[in-house]
Amino acid sequence: MGIRPENKLGIYIHIPFCRSKCDYCDFYSLSGRENDMDAYQKALIAHIRETATLARHMEVDTIYFGGGTPSYYGAKRLKEILALLKKQFRVLKDAEITLEGNPDSVDSKMLTALRRAGFNRLSLGVQSACDEQLRCVHRPHDFRQTCDAVAAARKAKIDNLSLDLIYGLPGQDLAGWTDTVERVLALEPEHLSCYGLKVEQGTVLHDRVAKGETLPDDDAQADMYLWTVARLEQAGYAQYEISNFARPGMQSRHNLRYWLTRPYIGFGPGAHSDFGGRRYSFVRDLNQYITGVLEGKSVIDSSELIPARERGSEYLMLRLRTTRGIEEWEYRRSHFMNFAPLEEKLLSYEQHGWAARCENRWRLTPEGFLLSNRLIGELLESQEESSLETLLPRLQQYHQKQ
Repeated sequence: MGIRPENKLGIYIHIPFCRSKCDYCDFYSLSGRENDMDAYQKALIAHIRETATLARHMEVDTIYFGGGTPSYYGAKRLKEILALLKKQFRVLKDAEITLEGNPDSVDSKMLTALRRAGFNRLSLGVQSACDEQLRCVHRPHDFRQTCDAVAAARKAKIDNLSLDLIYGLPGQDLAGWTDTVERVLALEPEHLSCYGLKVEQGTVLHDRVAKGETLPDDDAQADMYLWTVARLEQAGYAQYEISNFARPGMQSRHNLRYWLTRPYIGFGPGAHSDFGGRRYSFVRDLNQYITGVLEGKSVIDSSELIPARERGSEYLMLRLRTTRGIEEWEYRRSHFMNFAPLEEKLLSYEQHGWAARCENRWRLTPEGFLLSNRLIGELLESQEESSLETLLPRLQQYHQKQ
């Protein structure tokens, strides 16, 4: 009998270095810190060795190098980390091993070396096929470099390629977005991630908007999104999560583990983990992380045990991001909670075209995905009210017996 998927482990390695910082980026990433790469490598190696003993009993089926720009970190360092992971953990032969990269920081020689070392999936941050839009948010590449990077990946025999796109960029309209999607489809990737632009606090883009710059509004983004869902389905890319589309069998197994609430361990400043019933994260400070690991100090930023009720909320919040959705007895069996109030809400969403039921499973429609924050929030409120209604009679019975 094989190990159940929920008992397998994912590993995330955060590489916080970038050639330059994009105006919209809210991830923990740094430019101009190349001199710290060797010290960071030393800290990562020490941290991986220290942590591996906690997961000796688990098989690793996904590894993801994210950032930042991992491809900017250099093939030698990336190969060293992957070799260490394979030595310290029980990495399966068919594990999905992903590298994030930018088109300007990969070439066929580098990708061939990484593929031979075990990397078998590449995710490139393309964002747009319009060079003017790329310059507007200070991306470090142009679309010609994207085409060159895709060609380099294929020359290196990488047959699992994902391309990231952003809709709602400054100066973008539906016609410009459709042009980007069509030009990217011509590159024939196995996977596409299409994200709506979000203006995050503390970013350069936030400051630009605060000073009066306008962006495509919610209605314009909605039109782009709904067009994308229909067009990618027509092109053979099935939607499996709000922002993610793949050819058959090419879904991101690592990202799915987040949405299916399966365990993972992260390494690096700002990295998160969900392991051993506890959720924790590390400090978002490169120097503090390096010093803490190498000097044996704590680098934990936050840590909490996850109660059963919160796991029930996570099930709703994360599964409803996927086209797999939720199922009554899956919910009852795993979280021992009443599904009836949720079904009442879902039936009303179905009438509005926001949710659909296929056999025994409920999922949000593309129109529902556009409202997902609101709809999932309402479902969580119904869950909480139901829990209180169940709990109060029990408390009353308890006090009557005292």
